[in-house]
Amino acid sequence: MHTIGSMTSPLLSRPGAVAAEAPDTDVAAHYGEPAQEGRALDRAAGWVDRGNRGVVRVSGPDRLGWLHSLTSQYLEGLAPGTATEALVLDTKGHLRFHLALVDDGTAVWAHTEPGAGAELAAFLDSMRFMLRVEVADLSAERRVLTLAGPDREAALAAAADAAGDAPVLRFGDETDLLLPAEALVPVADALTAAGVRPAGMWAYEARRIAAHRPRALLDTDHRAIPHEMGWVGSAVHLEKGCYPGQETVARVHNLGRPPRRLVLLHLDGTAERLPERGAAIELDGRAVGVAGSAARHHELGPVALGLVKRTVPVDAEFTVDGIAAGQEVIVPPDTGANAEITLRRRPA
Repeated sequence: MHTIGSMTSPLLSRPGAVAAEAPDTDVAAHYGEPAQEGRALDRAAGWVDRGNRGVVRVSGPDRLGWLHSLTSQYLEGLAPGTATEALVLDTKGHLRFHLALVDDGTAVWAHTEPGAGAELAAFLDSMRFMLRVEVADLSAERRVLTLAGPDREAALAAAADAAGDAPVLRFGDETDLLLPAEALVPVADALTAAGVRPAGMWAYEARRIAAHRPRALLDTDHRAIPHEMGWVGSAVHLEKGCYPGQETVARVHNLGRPPRRLVLLHLDGTAERLPERGAAIELDGRAVGVAGSAARHHELGPVALGLVKRTVPVDAEFTVDGIAAGQEVIVPPDTGANAEITLRRRPA
C-alpha cells in the first residue's frame, strides 16, 4: 500500500505497469504497449506519470525579482499563468538545476529532476537574505502529471473537477499539472475514463529525445554549459542583467566556440539493445563524445542524445557502445558569435 508521502507512484499498481529505470524507478516505463503509448502522445492525447519530479514553491512579494537575479530566465513581471524554463548555474556557467516554472499570482511553482527538489529548495533558501520570499520543498506533497498531444486541452477539461486548482504549466503541446498527491489517482482515472491513454516514461522520453530536448543529469555532466545544450533562448534569456554564470553565457555568445555540441543520434535499428548512458561516442576508433538518454521512438526507431566535440564534422558517423549511429545536428558548431540566434521561449 502506498502512502501519500511515498515517492513510489500508486499508478504503478495499474494493470500492465512496469517500473522505469533510474532515475525514474518510482514511475512507470510503460503500461504494456509502449509503441501505442507513443503514438497516442503524438496523435491524440496521453497522460504521463512524472510524479517523481521535485516540486518547489516560492512565495512572497519579492519572488519574481529575486528569482530573476538567481536564474538565467527573465522573470521580472512574469504574467500569472505563463510557463517558462530557467537554469540555475554556478559561477563558472555550469548547470546546477533546470526548472520548469509558472507563477500563479501569489507564488512561483517549479519542478525539477527527481531527487533534486530538496537541494534546490536548500540552495534558494540560502540566498534569501532580507528579501520577502519563502521557499518550500513540496516534493512529498505534489505530483507532476503531464498531458501531451493535440487533444490534451479537451482531456484536461475532462479532469478539471478532480484536478481542482492545481498549478498548470503549458509548454507547446504538453501540459504539466502539479497535483496534490492525493489527487493523482483520481485525475488519472478521470482522464482514462475520458479516453486519454496512459503512457509511460519510455514513450515520453522517446518523444523528448526526438524533439531535441535535453534532460538535466541524463544528458548533461558537471561541465555542461547552456550553449552546448541548446538552451539559449528557451531557458536562457540573453537580454537581462547579471546572474550567476552570466559571464560564461555572454562570453560564448560573443565569441562562439563552445567546447561541445548536442546531437541527435539515429541508432542502427538492427541492434537489440540501446547504448548505455555515459557510453563513449567513437569516430574511427577514438572517443569524441558521450551518449546521454536513449529510447525507441515509435516512428524514428532507436534514438539518443549525445554530446560531441565541437570540431567533429557534422556529417560524421559514429559507433556508440558498439552500435552504428548517424548524427542530426541540434547545436551547430558555430553557435554563438558566428551563428544567428533567434531568441525564443517555449510557447505557452
